[in-house]
Amino acid sequence: MDVTPPITRVHWKHCWRVIPTRYPSEDLLDRVVDPKDAEAIQALDALTNTRLRLERGELNFLPSGEMKKDPGSQYIMASFCYSIFNKSRFSDGAYGVYYGADRLSTAVDETCFHREEFMRATAEGPMMLTMRVLDAALDGKLHDIRGMKHKYAAVYSANSYSHSQELGSHLWAKGSHGIVYDSVRHAKGECVAIFKPSLLTRCHQERTLLYEWNGSKIGKIYELHEFVEIKKR
Repeated sequence: MDVTPPITRVHWKHCWRVIPTRYPSEDLLDRVVDPKDAEAIQALDALTNTRLRLERGELNFLPSGEMKKDPGSQYIMASFCYSIFNKSRFSDGAYGVYYGADRLSTAVDETCFHREEFMRATAEGPMMLTMRVLDAALDGKLHDIRGMKHKYAAVYSANSYSHSQELGSHLWAKGSHGIVYDSVRHAKGECVAIFKPSLLTRCHQERTLLYEWNGSKIGKIYELHEFVEIKKR
């Protein structure tokens, strides 16, 4: 397998990502901590928070200059701070990756596949799955394997990640900024696996979705809107 794909500058005004969430947002500590102790418990929790420890310089598993602290950076850094040890298409678990897509429909199809796999494995009954949509700007030079599904057939496998992880590990070790590739789950969609947080800016929560899991698949997808009282009668 050729492990030196060409490098292309990729500039997307919208790089879409969909992640599991809770709605409305809820702090786990709120369930178990007496309100008068909340501040002290939060300070204690911060001592072991990976992202905050990176900000304080206590950890250094990211390259110099890659720790982001701008608005919305917590969404970006989560992929690099908390995804360590989690295997994915282009990571064997030794490093974090921020996955995104060039269109929301592609990000939805990609996440539906993985949510369905998880729900089947855990034998969960019908329920609504709340998903947070993130929108960020992307600008960087990435290794480009778009239009190469024949050449990189094993990397594009729908079921096995062994070859794609091999490629990702090889490129990551050589200082690659990431990979841009054709979506495996959504025809004509494009995806990115970002290795460097600095390539992403202006990340924010764009909307909230509901995936309707019917016990065997995600049958319907809804956009969640808050009810805002405008008048009492």
